[in-house]
Amino acid sequence: MAQERSGYTLKGNPITLVGPELKAGDKAPDFKLNKDLMTQVSLSDYAGKVKLISVVPSLDTGVCDAQTRRFNEEAANLGDDVVILTVSVDLPFAQARWCGAAGVDKVVTLSDYKDRSFGTAYGVFIKELALDMRAIFVVDKNDTISYVEYLSEMTEHPNYEQAVAAAKQLIG
Repeated sequence: MAQERSGYTLKGNPITLVGPELKAGDKAPDFKLNKDLMTQVSLSDYAGKVKLISVVPSLDTGVCDAQTRRFNEEAANLGDDVVILTVSVDLPFAQARWCGAAGVDKVVTLSDYKDRSFGTAYGVFIKELALDMRAIFVVDKNDTISYVEYLSEMTEHPNYEQAVAAAKQLIG
């Protein structure tokens, strides 16, 4: 059985995260996420790049919307050595619709809707809601995690500046 972690909230109400608490220095777990309904990608599809993984519960909520738009803007300053992956459990066509409506074109949206395996591997799966908790992971070109932020309250924003700075340190 997967590890369960407490100390996280949604609007002050306790929620339980399932999976390990990853830390800087850990090897990034592999994943299978859907780019669209038929196409799955894994960590190896982004080999040789710095990966900034922005995890959001759903793109159709205010903070998730703002978080994804912010990283889309930051992507322009990070160059081709960095890929920004936004992971949610939204269906791939909902992600595509949201990106089109929002004009988001620099981040790659990936869906954990099928089996929530990303959520449990990265310790962000919310047991009570079957969503992934807001979190940021920066992974170097060798798939080692260099920066992690798990938000303790789901409705709070991540530290955008620290995440971008962590990604910039790995470029070169």
